[in-house]
Amino acid sequence: MEAGGLPVELWRLILAYLPVPDLGRCCQVCRAWRELIFSLDNTRWRQLCLGCPECRHPNWPSQPHLEPLSWREALKQHTLATRTWTRNGQELQSSACLLFFRRRKDRRVWHVGPGREFETLRGALGVAAPYDRVVLHPGVYEEQAEVVLKVPVELIGLGQLGEVALLVCMEQQCPTARLCNLVFMPPWFSTVVYKTSWGHVQLDNCNFEGAQLQIRGPGTCQARFCSFSQGSSAHLLSVVVSLLDSCDFSGSDTASVTVEGPPVSERNWACKHLTSLARTFPSKFSSSPSCPQGSSTPEPNPPGGVAKEYVSMEDWKRRTSGEAVCQGTVIGDGWSDGEHSEGEEEKNTRKLFTLDCKIPCENHSLSHLLKPRADGSLPLASSSDPPSAAPDPLTLQQELDRDPEAQILASSILGCILRRCLFRNGKGGVHLSNYAQARLEDNVFRGLNYAVRCIQNSTIVMLRNEVCECRASGVFLRLSAQGLIAENNIHSNGEAGLDIRKGANPIILCNRIHSGLRSGVVVLGNGKGSIRSNLIYNNKEAGVYVLFSGNPVVSGNHIFQGQAAGIAINENGRGMITDNVIRENQWGGVDIRRGGDPILKNNYIGYGYSDGVVVGERGRGLIEGNQVYCNKGCGVWVMSSSLPQLLGNYIVHNCMYGLAVFCRKDPENVEAREGNWPGQEVIGGDAASGERRGAEGDAREGQENFNEEGELFAWESDLDSEDERHSARRSISVALVESNCLSYNGAVGLYVKSSEALNVFANLVNSNCGPGIAVLQSSQLTRLVANCIVKNGRGGVAVEKDCRVELRGNGIYENSGHGVRFSGNGQIVENDVVGNGGSGIQVSVSSDIKVVRNRVQPAMGCGIALLGPLKAIVRDNILFQGNPENKKSLLHTDFISESCVLRNNSILRHNSCTPAPAWVLENPPPRPLAGSPAGLSSSRFPSRLGISMTTRVGATVESGCHSGSMFCSIL
Repeated sequence: MEAGGLPVELWRLILAYLPVPDLGRCCQVCRAWRELIFSLDNTRWRQLCLGCPECRHPNWPSQPHLEPLSWREALKQHTLATRTWTRNGQELQSSACLLFFRRRKDRRVWHVGPGREFETLRGALGVAAPYDRVVLHPGVYEEQAEVVLKVPVELIGLGQLGEVALLVCMEQQCPTARLCNLVFMPPWFSTVVYKTSWGHVQLDNCNFEGAQLQIRGPGTCQARFCSFSQGSSAHLLSVVVSLLDSCDFSGSDTASVTVEGPPVSERNWACKHLTSLARTFPSKFSSSPSCPQGSSTPEPNPPGGVAKEYVSMEDWKRRTSGEAVCQGTVIGDGWSDGEHSEGEEEKNTRKLFTLDCKIPCENHSLSHLLKPRADGSLPLASSSDPPSAAPDPLTLQQELDRDPEAQILASSILGCILRRCLFRNGKGGVHLSNYAQARLEDNVFRGLNYAVRCIQNSTIVMLRNEVCECRASGVFLRLSAQGLIAENNIHSNGEAGLDIRKGANPIILCNRIHSGLRSGVVVLGNGKGSIRSNLIYNNKEAGVYVLFSGNPVVSGNHIFQGQAAGIAINENGRGMITDNVIRENQWGGVDIRRGGDPILKNNYIGYGYSDGVVVGERGRGLIEGNQVYCNKGCGVWVMSSSLPQLLGNYIVHNCMYGLAVFCRKDPENVEAREGNWPGQEVIGGDAASGERRGAEGDAREGQENFNEEGELFAWESDLDSEDERHSARRSISVALVESNCLSYNGAVGLYVKSSEALNVFANLVNSNCGPGIAVLQSSQLTRLVANCIVKNGRGGVAVEKDCRVELRGNGIYENSGHGVRFSGNGQIVENDVVGNGGSGIQVSVSSDIKVVRNRVQPAMGCGIALLGPLKAIVRDNILFQGNPENKKSLLHTDFISESCVLRNNSILRHNSCTPAPAWVLENPPPRPLAGSPAGLSSSRFPSRLGISMTTRVGATVESGCHSGSMFCSIL
């Protein structure tokens, strides 16, 4: 009959009465009939699939509310699974084995139950021939001794699941067996209800209650739609390959699945079948970091928000309720540009006059950072708009294409394979130890103490799992564990989402790690790992926390909207931190303290609610090539007891200081530094009560995780001594700030209130709202060498009383206030101070100062002003009048004494009859020069600090002087 002879609706009604074999025959009639049969997917095929007593909903147990892609395909897989356990032949002898490649139609069916052929299970197994079926009728079957399966057999429970219960301990000593629709409960003499050491067992739709399934290699297991409850577990020892698919694990007392030992070299007949079955499962990689299908966790702000959204400085200030605007900044307002000047009453109305004879100064060594590019766009250092682009994270496929090791792991089939399982409300999920191997795909771990624990050189592959609401860490790796953790959704855990320790070295790609009650990722105790292209956000503590000699690679991640620091590196932590986007975190974007010694390179650190980068007490590290922008606090905050190297960073458009170097003033906070915390913390100068949480991975957490397995917690045995850590590298005794751009910040470009030496070489400091550089305290020598300080809102350089400062080879151009206002001790040598609104160089209250070989052109003030009694040497300077209306003396002195020496200074005044200026900046050209000034060793290529990090720290904030960062303690 033609398919078109009747309406489609009528055909569907008729076909709804056909069984599976007849539907299959109809599919073979013609293409029209085939399409008609396929159209029954949501009706007849669904009815047949759900009515099969040997299977459950295709998306059970984690997503039973979701429809499968095809009910017909799901039923097909169920049907094939009932036959795969008989695919045997290698162990059988003679040609009779051909009978077993397909099910024998003459195999017998034995019935067990009251009034049946056999009253007991043992009796039926005693007479069953190979591949016979034993049907157990509803009831409870108990055996007082171990039952041995010596021939392949199929045990089927009749009726609904739960109507047939076995209180037995079964040992399989045959090549294969299948158990279906049964409930296993432990007998009085053992908790192990089923075990095999060389054969293959297939478990379909079975329940384990308070019992243990034990598989020992080369034995194999395939479990589908099984429940493990009331403390039940699966224990796999040295398995080559086993598959647990769509199983439910709940209420475990230890780990729900324990995988132990390396896979044995011997293989049984089912290994090839299971490997082939495992490879048929789709391993699709999404286009962006994602979560498992059906996850209810809402998406955060788009990961490319920084990359795709243009945010102006005004928008950012408005977004932060205007609090970011710096008006007499809260951090030490000790400097006052124009103080002690003759024209102090004019300082609030001073403006930069147009010079009649402007000396060209555009061709110094840093001028390329200010000039428009070939396409007409402005470089970052001279743009009045903040950066508007940052890279998006790579997809998993892109990461795999560039990492052969991760690609091999992603495609490998490892010992125990768990797919689409649900782990809930127990102590542990999956535990791997002693060189074990496992692969986890599309599972859900919820409400456990921990989801996955991988230790002792074990290897794990985790793809597209959901790990949430664990009471401790979600995924825990230590003791040289390794593997691939990719595209998982790890969230809402009580401790860290990922905890890496003791030499563990996993590859962590394209995960979402968020909403944790502590940190996102913790690396400590010599842990390593490659953490790349993840979305890490909205964690209560640091997004990534590295401490106790942890040494990971953290690259290409988006770390944002955290309630503490983006990345915290503490207690001798190390690491390579590159190409990350770190934004909108409540505390510092990157926080380095107490021996932390990372390489921080090429990151985008912006829109934070505190400082961009914080280098606290005893912090170290190489901070190179980063963009630090639009942070509500300082761009970079450095404590002078630290020794960082800041090279080639763009520190722009931050609401307070660009770079602030503060003195170590915390004698009243010794208890906080030692870990004994008071009940109040200082935030932005105000006391705010807050709960003090320990550093992630501190002694409390470590004690719990280690003592669970009877081990001692002793970090001292794992850490190198201080001498050993630093013996392999050159000692760095002075903090270095070199080749950075500090532009358009809300207060001072570089603010120094330091008790230790500081070297500042070849930086561009321009267009900041306050002075370019302000030095309020410097008991040791601060060297300002070969910097370009241009167009800042107040003065160029301000040095307060009792500071030791050397200015050498700088170009100080067109600042609104004085070029240099100097009240300390030191040298002002070979600088170009041109076009500034106030005096070129103003010296006062100085006990020992040399002003030598400078070239000075003021706009309206004095060229060099010496105020008050001074011990000074002023010689070989060139002073040129910039504006004919300027009637002030180019070399002004209030008081001349024997201690003030003036010698060989050239004073050039403007001559209206001469159209060209009498003097230009040549021989040498405008400073800073391309090379380092004479007599200075170049630091262009500093020796790399040995990557060598901090527990909880705090800094005291004094009234009138902020000696800590805006948010000066770290969780």
